[in-house]
Amino acid sequence: MTAKAAMVRGIVRTADIGATFVFAAEGALAGVAAGLDPVGLLVVAFLTGLGGGLLRDLLIAQGRPAAVADWHYSLVVIAAAMAAWSFHGSLGKGALPLVVALDAAGLSLAAVAGTQKALEYKVHPIPTIFLGTLSGVGGGAMRDLVLNEVPRVLRTDIYAVAAMVGALIVVCGRLTRLDPRLVAVAGGCACFALRMAAVHFGWNLPTALAH
Repeated sequence: MTAKAAMVRGIVRTADIGATFVFAAEGALAGVAAGLDPVGLLVVAFLTGLGGGLLRDLLIAQGRPAAVADWHYSLVVIAAAMAAWSFHGSLGKGALPLVVALDAAGLSLAAVAGTQKALEYKVHPIPTIFLGTLSGVGGGAMRDLVLNEVPRVLRTDIYAVAAMVGALIVVCGRLTRLDPRLVAVAGGCACFALRMAAVHFGWNLPTALAH
């Protein structure tokens, strides 16, 4: 393995683990808000934290998905769920802004990790963008379905678009042979900033209106 390949794998794993933790914590907080018991909360945390990565790895056909092959992912989800369960009572009115920030951070990390990983497995750049987007939105969609809600990706302000922008930046950066670390930071920051700006300003994509 070359030094560059090892560096990229390190970026993917770090972003993947980070996304798993923040998405799992966000999913657990959503479970708390829905009145779930600890077991239900843990199920939602697992789906939110690992769902997007599982779908990505299955589509890449890399063999066993990372979330199954590496026990650290499960440990991270359990830790995030325990933290959410233990400290949710002290958050008070700060719970909703925290959930939004965690969701945006998870979206950014997962989109970057998914895009970098797809490129390492020699996926064409165009489907790579969609795989990166799926990595970001997949777990949240599973969470919403389990909680009997319309998936956020289908109804909320700029969400999947933010993940797609982050993925596009990573793909373009890698194609132009920029430093993978710089590309990862740029893609993640762009995704996070766009998502948070959409929440703050109420940006939405146009919808088809019935006539």
